[in-house]
Amino acid sequence: MTDGMTARDENLREERERDDIAALAKGGRTNLFGFFLRLAARIPFLFIAGRASVYGPAALGRFASALVVIELTSMICTMGEKRGLALRLSNTEGEVRQANVIADGTILAVIASVCAALFFWFVPAPMFPGGHYTQIDRLMVIAIPPLTLTEIWLAALAYRLRVTPTVWARAIVEPWTISILAGAMIWLAPDSGLSIAYIGSIFASAITAFIPFIREYGVPRQWRPRPHEMRKLAIRSLPIALADTIEWGTRRVDLFLLGFLAPPSAVGVYYAAQQVASLPQKLKTSFEPVLGPVITRNLKEKDYAAIARQVCQVGFWITAAQAGIALALGLPGEGVMGLVGREFVGGTGALAFLLAAEVVAATAVVSEAALIYVARLRNLVVSVLTIGLQAGMTFGGILLLQHWGYNSLYQAACAAAALMVSLGFASIIKSHMLAKFLGQSINNWRWALVWAAVPAVVIGYLATRFLPEWAELAFGIPAILGSYFLVIWKKAFGPEDRKLFHKTKPASV
Repeated sequence: MTDGMTARDENLREERERDDIAALAKGGRTNLFGFFLRLAARIPFLFIAGRASVYGPAALGRFASALVVIELTSMICTMGEKRGLALRLSNTEGEVRQANVIADGTILAVIASVCAALFFWFVPAPMFPGGHYTQIDRLMVIAIPPLTLTEIWLAALAYRLRVTPTVWARAIVEPWTISILAGAMIWLAPDSGLSIAYIGSIFASAITAFIPFIREYGVPRQWRPRPHEMRKLAIRSLPIALADTIEWGTRRVDLFLLGFLAPPSAVGVYYAAQQVASLPQKLKTSFEPVLGPVITRNLKEKDYAAIARQVCQVGFWITAAQAGIALALGLPGEGVMGLVGREFVGGTGALAFLLAAEVVAATAVVSEAALIYVARLRNLVVSVLTIGLQAGMTFGGILLLQHWGYNSLYQAACAAAALMVSLGFASIIKSHMLAKFLGQSINNWRWALVWAAVPAVVIGYLATRFLPEWAELAFGIPAILGSYFLVIWKKAFGPEDRKLFHKTKPASV
């Protein structure tokens, strides 16, 4: 009897793990599609902001400096709900209770974000280090509450494995709204056009997330604010909130320091490079909400081997995809940056380092997806050390290059190199920490990645050497991606990997 039950339990465990991999694959497949949509939508905004006579690198740089403060503040105001929500929801059953659980965190986020918006309205200096802004620019602070709430709504939807709203909100509505409004504001409000476009895009994205959220969860019932419980929630969520903020901050501290140490035009060039490089970053961050519920369920059952397999599986998917995209965007980097404007071509070096940073960061991101539940404080310590290392290297490197007489574009490349080194450090340490806890090896690397890169590099070299710029982008990028993923598919992908591109129907348990 015991043997029968053991065999049955083992079959159920295997079926559930297949379901988990299928769910992760579905999320990755949807967000891979979302990446290409986001790429198509982001380029028009950079083109308008970089080439329009009323904007240009300096205006883009001032806009980017304000954006850093707003998005950092919003991340703090989520109170860790972007990832901590999955753990809390996994401990509840029934739609009514789950809607109430989300309401607790939402009220906290609203209070924090409104207070932050009021603070920066009255003290706008941190958002605009150069002191140049209009009264409409100050209104960017009203984007903090909807930006905060959108993160929570999308995390709640992802908990139920609904990732399509994330694609709609982040890859379609938000980037296309900011592109269209930035173009329209050239004639309507050129001095504050980028700020108005950003505000409009955030509110449009929030509405896009809220509609499916309220349909999925409904409104809270028999619920009322509980200050004592909310205070406990805020304290409990603090390590996750800080980890989220620091992980996000590693992608912005370089821009923040450049805002104080370099001219606005250099900040604008770096921001453009960062926007291109952050496109593959969305591939890994979009896995996090789907990976969270899978990890929390397996932690409950102490199935550490399954967690290790899932982390390695997703880690390889992310690494393989980001390496291919980095090659496709980095090899013809001058042409890619030239799309924004000729003044931005000098940011090609920064673009190369930023793309490489996203590849080496993949292991840290998937490891942290589990560490925030099993080693919150130690994970937080490593995150603090990572951003401290990055800030120190960025600050010291920029000052050193200024002392040696290098221009601001070299300083921007130095900031990107500091990011790459610090994220590599985080990947090594965090994967080792998770491996020690799980008692399993954590390794995303496969040698087939090198073999896949070889034909991609050859094609990229030939395209940049012999084709005009328009053909280099129109034909070179697809050829690089095609050759790379063909080798990956043939040499690196096994049956589990190929689920990423197959519509797998989860088994019923």
